[in-house]
Amino acid sequence: MEDKNVSEAMMSDVRAMEETEPREDNTFAAPSGPQDDLLKARVIEALCTIYDPEIPVDIYELGLIYKLDVAPGGKVGIEMTLTSPACPVAESLPIEVESKVAGVGGVSDVSLELVWEPPYSMDRMSETARLQLGLW
Repeated sequence: MEDKNVSEAMMSDVRAMEETEPREDNTFAAPSGPQDDLLKARVIEALCTIYDPEIPVDIYELGLIYKLDVAPGGKVGIEMTLTSPACPVAESLPIEVESKVAGVGGVSDVSLELVWEPPYSMDRMSETARLQLGLW
């Protein structure tokens, strides 16, 4: 049964990630089955509700999520960065991410690691983020 809260676009993003070679700067582990696909899409949906306080774009579209792994049993691993080590929400944003992802139905555990390599670059932004910021 498909969750009505998960948009077809999100599911399309998940399928596209699985069909392409992992990128060196943003790898995604392939889920092990349909339930993991759905959970991964719901986690992405939750990440898209968290906005950078200085840039009016969500953290997923900004490219702050470097790695997102969904393992059987609902275990989620996230590697993320910030736009700058001096980001004013360096302490609170990772906590918010962990909390929102933990609140997704089906998630049993969240492991979040804040990383600084590779350094964040605007090249990581999605086309959607670029359009929202008028960078096209």
